[in-house]
Amino acid sequence: VEKTVLVQVIHYRWDNSYIAHVVKKYPDRFMAVGRINPEDPAAADHLQMWKEEHNIHGQRLSPARDATDDWFAGPTMDPIFARAQQMQVPMVILTGPQRLPDLARLLDRYPDLDICIDHMADAHPDNQDELQLLLDMARYPRTYVKISHTWSISQEGYPWSDTHGLVKEVYQAFGPQRIMWGTDWPVCLGKAEYAQALTVVRDEMKFIAPEDLEWILGKSVLKLWNFSEV
Repeated sequence: VEKTVLVQVIHYRWDNSYIAHVVKKYPDRFMAVGRINPEDPAAADHLQMWKEEHNIHGQRLSPARDATDDWFAGPTMDPIFARAQQMQVPMVILTGPQRLPDLARLLDRYPDLDICIDHMADAHPDNQDELQLLLDMARYPRTYVKISHTWSISQEGYPWSDTHGLVKEVYQAFGPQRIMWGTDWPVCLGKAEYAQALTVVRDEMKFIAPEDLEWILGKSVLKLWNFSEV
């Protein structure tokens, strides 16, 4: 692994100081995605502050999977998404398939914003309705998907073969230049070794064309997190 995009875990809430320290110390190795309080009226200003003062290039939002009429559909989202689009800061969305229509409505208003959907929205491999909600997002050309978390949604051991059909459909819908590998480290360690998070994509998903692996394992990420601009 030559370079890494760190994603702030929820345990630290809105305190991005640790990843900001890492990015400052090792700018050639790390970029970072932070968190802002989505219910704070000043959230858009916080997004700008973390980007301009600490080079946190991205923010993750985690709307509840099954909620309706919560903050993700509330008045703070437009200022956040507008500022992110203005500053070219990618937004990373960690949620379930049921919330993707809410995301779609935001993207209709902010079509020039880069979005990355975490973990394929944890769509269940056997739930076609959930999968379709995810595949529908492919119509937004600046929406990307991490094909991570297969270890979590699988009912099997490595290489989690019952999830490969799901990944294949995402691969076919979004194409290799809009999907990306992610480790989910260290959360994955209860069920998967770090190396397995890589080899499941590189070696086990035979439907991925060899020439596409270069995109999925790195170049797609660099479209959103360009280390040369740091």
